[in-house]
Amino acid sequence: MSYVTSSDIETRLGATAFVQLTDDAGTGSANLDVVDEAREGAEGEVNSYLAHRYAVPVDLSAHPDSAAWLKTVVLDLIEQRLHARRPPVPEAIDAKRRAALEWLERVAAGKVELPAATAPMPHPDRGFRAASAGNTRVLSRDEMEGF
Repeated sequence: MSYVTSSDIETRLGATAFVQLTDDAGTGSANLDVVDEAREGAEGEVNSYLAHRYAVPVDLSAHPDSAAWLKTVVLDLIEQRLHARRPPVPEAIDAKRRAALEWLERVAAGKVELPAATAPMPHPDRGFRAASAGNTRVLSRDEMEGF
């Protein structure tokens, strides 16, 4: 499941930049393989952070309130990836990427939640974990011998 489409990317960049940033062959049209590579890389990066807490990819049909925010974050990453193919990358685009990654780090650390009316499914390997707390052992097995 994708968080964004090629059309979303073209809308974000504008038609001219969409072609300029992806047309390596000079055909005058966007190379959709390049677009797909950038999209898949950005979505994988987002999922690598979200997977610390949630089952990925997040089901946007079940959590439409998260869709807009995830779309924005993924587009910020894609925009920087495509601009990085034709340096220099404008500072504003680098700043959006840094902000997106900082937010993703906070999600992964449990400091912020995805904007959703109901929490997305937790990561299947991330359940409750047992831990003990308290004082150290008072009596050892040897001390208990004979009782």
